[in-house]
Amino acid sequence: MELTHFDENGKAVMVDVTGKAVTDRTAVAAGKITVNQAVYHAIETGAVEKGDVLGAAATAGIMAAKKTAELIPMCHILPLTNCRIEFEKNSERREILCYCTVKVTGKTGVEMEALTGVSIALLTIYDMCKALDKHMKIGEIYLLNKTGGKREFNR
Repeated sequence: MELTHFDENGKAVMVDVTGKAVTDRTAVAAGKITVNQAVYHAIETGAVEKGDVLGAAATAGIMAAKKTAELIPMCHILPLTNCRIEFEKNSERREILCYCTVKVTGKTGVEMEALTGVSIALLTIYDMCKALDKHMKIGEIYLLNKTGGKREFNR
């Protein structure tokens, strides 16, 4: 497989999707943040002074997915048809797992939008809780699956 974001001179270009078929496309990305017990408890009980951490993070993730083309230079501007952020908490490991599902009917996929949504949702959790824990760890951000288009992917 060749890289498509470079021209014959090695310069970065936006991929021309003019000839591609319009299909329903979905991408799901995941990531996690590991926090200390104080942060985990504060999120669980709604005691974070800045407010509803997971609610704010979900909103931020959706907003970020919609603005992906403004952040990543070669991404196409896409009219998203749906974006959903979900969280799964693991009290034993003090982890909050984040999933971002993005959908579009278009000529190119929404993997970058899903990855951007997860990243910003997790960064929002960090921002809202950093007064309680300077050692939070964001990691394992990856694409879980994508459907539509030529190449489907399922981890």
